[in-house]
Amino acid sequence: MGKLLQINPVIKENTSTGRIMRELSELAKACGWESYAAFSGGRDKARNTSFQPLPVGGKLSVIIHAIATRIFDAHGLASWCATKRFVKKIKKIKPDIIHIHNIHGYFLNYKILFKYLKESGIPVIWSIHDCWLFTGHCYSFQAVGCERWKSGCGECPQKRAFPASYLFDRSAKNYRDKKEAFTTLPNITFVAISQWMRNELKNSFLNSMTIEVIHNGIDLDLFKPSENKNIREVYGFGNRHVILGIASIWLKEKGFDDIIELSEKLSDNEVVVMVGRMTAQQKQALPERIIAIPRTDNAEQLAQIYSCATAVVNATWQDNYPTINLESIACGTPVITYKTGGSVESVSPKDHTGHIVERGDIDGIVKALREIETIDRGFIRDCCREYAVKNFGKRERYMEYIELYNKLKTEI
Repeated sequence: MGKLLQINPVIKENTSTGRIMRELSELAKACGWESYAAFSGGRDKARNTSFQPLPVGGKLSVIIHAIATRIFDAHGLASWCATKRFVKKIKKIKPDIIHIHNIHGYFLNYKILFKYLKESGIPVIWSIHDCWLFTGHCYSFQAVGCERWKSGCGECPQKRAFPASYLFDRSAKNYRDKKEAFTTLPNITFVAISQWMRNELKNSFLNSMTIEVIHNGIDLDLFKPSENKNIREVYGFGNRHVILGIASIWLKEKGFDDIIELSEKLSDNEVVVMVGRMTAQQKQALPERIIAIPRTDNAEQLAQIYSCATAVVNATWQDNYPTINLESIACGTPVITYKTGGSVESVSPKDHTGHIVERGDIDGIVKALREIETIDRGFIRDCCREYAVKNFGKRERYMEYIELYNKLKTEI
């Protein structure tokens, strides 16, 4: 039996990486692995887990790390004592594989951790969910079109974006520190969750490292066509075409302004529905023609909302491989997405699962909607579902990780 240790700041089921950790743990245990998970003890608690929890640090450690980030732009460089204690736990457990998801999140010192990983010789897998590990500061550069990460960063245009620094700009030094830490492990495998991310990694200082691609998957038993007429009555959709926008938190980068502009170009038999967390100011800015629904963690209800929509509009300006697209298509609803990151990789126009338009092309979205509305709904639903079953099943995607664990373990 092998021992697997996963690392991520959160393990909540309602977070994408937390859910992935839990589901991977369950499958790993079913395949004979002993499973552990490290997370921020100051940000999350272990409940109903299939793994042995390893909280790292506490609330005070998170606060100190946040201060170091806000003032000195030193994200990932605080939590000294918490990380040293965590290393002692790793030595005691002696895992065969360490699988990192995210280490940014105010809970780990990456220099201390990677110094130990280099000395230990334990095979490491790092799933790349965003761009933080190869930039000097930001977790995404797409929306602002920044390419400084290709040559060393410095004078960061997103210094006040997550993880925000309000005083110093350490981005050039962060870039050099990360390069030194992350490129010196001979036994690390980077796993991009989209082909787009793999291409970006090949343009970064990680270009000579081992890089695989494993797409995320979803639970196809939860996300399936399940239209419920009561949903239309409860939320006031009526018999109109539902044009759906979904985001965990609505930001400009996630298309908030674009969805509002889109709503002004639609006809009376169409209604825009926006699901996700909004600020009070954003809610006030919504036109009457838009129906806002708070973020829901109820997968069954979300599947019903997806299922009654004519199309999901993912007007994102920065993304890696959005789960929204997978869930929508699995529920039989096509996706119209901007040509952003890996968002296009789950949408196949030739298979009738949606359309791809240039970023900011609102008229292009309207044109795509008109085309979708002319095609038989049952035909589109069946095409979408068939495509999802072939490509999005979580067990098939997670088995690729299990196979990688087994391969690396035998090579030790």
